[in-house]
Amino acid sequence: MARDGLSDDDIRRLLTATRRIALVGASARPERPSHGVMRTLLAHGYAVVPVNPNLAGQELMGQRVVARLAGIEGPVDLVDIFRRSSEAGRVVDEAIAIGAKAVWLQLGVIDAAACDRARAAGLMAVMDRCPAIELRRLGIRAAVDAAGRQA
Repeated sequence: MARDGLSDDDIRRLLTATRRIALVGASARPERPSHGVMRTLLAHGYAVVPVNPNLAGQELMGQRVVARLAGIEGPVDLVDIFRRSSEAGRVVDEAIAIGAKAVWLQLGVIDAAACDRARAAGLMAVMDRCPAIELRRLGIRAAVDAAGRQA
């Protein structure tokens, strides 16, 4: 079992139930991992809200960038966190505050206490994994087809 204690079935259920993802640490630079992950998530049919205070108000891959999670209108299923481990806890607390259903700490982002807080608040917490890798590894197809219908 992974460091976060979640099984393949847990991850599969989360990725198939998720529709809207806030990607914290989104980057306009193609060489950055967050850029590639955002591209993959969009290709799988997820609605992705990029979060980056330095890019707020701009568009990234056709999506309007917001400065903070609190600036997102409407519900968020999953908050994908591309921040240093030392900064992840603050983002997890913001995810709890906006009523997100789950938090996902990217590869190398470790904060067990933040994940414990998320779980105590009723959120699913994934740590030290990448959704793009898990989508491929688990063979999860696109969430919606080209016409926008759920696959």
